[in-house]
Amino acid sequence: MAAARERAAGHRRRFDLRFEAYFATLPERLDTPPLSRFTPRCLDLLRDLSLRGGKRLRVALLYEAARLVTTDPVPGLAEAALSIELLQTHGLVHDDLIDDSPRRRGGPSTYYAYRQDFPDADRTALGLAVLAGDLAAFLSMRVLLDADVPAELRRAMLEVQLDAAAETVTGQIVDLERDFLPVPDEEFLHTVCEYKSTRYSVLAPLRLGLLAAGEDLARHDARLRRYATLVGIGGQLRDDYLDLFGDDAATGKTTGADLRAGRRSYAISALLAAADASQRAEIESALGDPHSPTETVHRLRDLARHLGVDAKLRAAMHRHADAARTEARTWRPHWREDAVAFFEGLPLANVLPPE
Repeated sequence: MAAARERAAGHRRRFDLRFEAYFATLPERLDTPPLSRFTPRCLDLLRDLSLRGGKRLRVALLYEAARLVTTDPVPGLAEAALSIELLQTHGLVHDDLIDDSPRRRGGPSTYYAYRQDFPDADRTALGLAVLAGDLAAFLSMRVLLDADVPAELRRAMLEVQLDAAAETVTGQIVDLERDFLPVPDEEFLHTVCEYKSTRYSVLAPLRLGLLAAGEDLARHDARLRRYATLVGIGGQLRDDYLDLFGDDAATGKTTGADLRAGRRSYAISALLAAADASQRAEIESALGDPHSPTETVHRLRDLARHLGVDAKLRAAMHRHADAARTEARTWRPHWREDAVAFFEGLPLANVLPPE
């Protein structure tokens, strides 16, 4: 587990330097209207959000997937990493817009930065935030076209990213649908997680890394999907747990955001399922109230602890992490052992430690 964390941290440090260099040269390479003041501001906000934190787990998955096959330098990985993280930036901008989230990664969300720029023109702020997210998505595909790899491989990598992007949008749609269910069941919650997060955050990096290294994806797709699903659910459980039980300073986000936005996340759904009728009425009265005071969030957090929701979520995280580690062990006959060891250690490194 410690080795997996150290390897992931190394990938993050190297990628952050490359990401910073990408944004430094982007204004020169992107053909934008020379007289526009809004366009440079858009690029600055995308750069700020992209470089401001982030675990870069997708980047680690990409590079380690290639290491499953070879330790030689693999052309196309650098561009794939940029594509993955630009697509993540797109998702964050639009996610914060949909959820009306004021903060992201310890700073203002792109939408709220625009609201500060245009305090009396909210439609302008809204439109600019939508367009900023769109631009990040298009840039994520553009960098793959610049990869110095054979045309057939470039096409295959673009197909992976385009599919992941489209599936993520459908995941956002189902995410909104989820919140119209009184208490979403586990199957529906897992479906939201798969489409909104897992397919682009875990499965696509694995596929891109293996593709770049020359592997035949068709032979391994089932095992990649099993692993990605388990890691994705574990990660989403962690994120939902931290939204209710975490600390603002540590997460860079406002605790209770899911409650105030009316999101029936893993944590909120578990709380609703565990509550009695009167407790559920109290939860429902706060759910979806953007002005719900901190005292209410803390009271419901205490109720969740009293009902054992925190322990249940932590147990589920570790159950999925253990299952993912077991799945990764089955990869040993197919791929390089030291890279497989990374994927064995990663799931537990990606969830909260036991209390």
